[in-house]
Amino acid sequence: MYLIDITLKTDIIPAGQSETLLAGHRAWFGKYFEQGHFLLLGPYLDRHAAGVIIAQADSRAQLDAMLAEDVYWADKLADYRVSEFRANLIAENLNRFIGK
Repeated sequence: MYLIDITLKTDIIPAGQSETLLAGHRAWFGKYFEQGHFLLLGPYLDRHAAGVIIAQADSRAQLDAMLAEDVYWADKLADYRVSEFRANLIAENLNRFIGK
């Protein structure tokens, strides 16, 4: 499993494109959420223009291919920090925390 920390580089995002890029970003993570690769995701509440994704992929190469599809990736409009981890415990009631 992977923990992905994404921080947008708001200072270099072209003026007038932020809403279009954000819509593309949402479509990207929605696609991989629906496919079951992105298990948990959301914005940080204490950091502007940043969020976290917990993902499952068969390999780091597969994850990198998914990340490369994000609209912010190609032009380096975001920083992506990826850490691989093993989930030893998972709470059965995790879904009760949606939106909190």
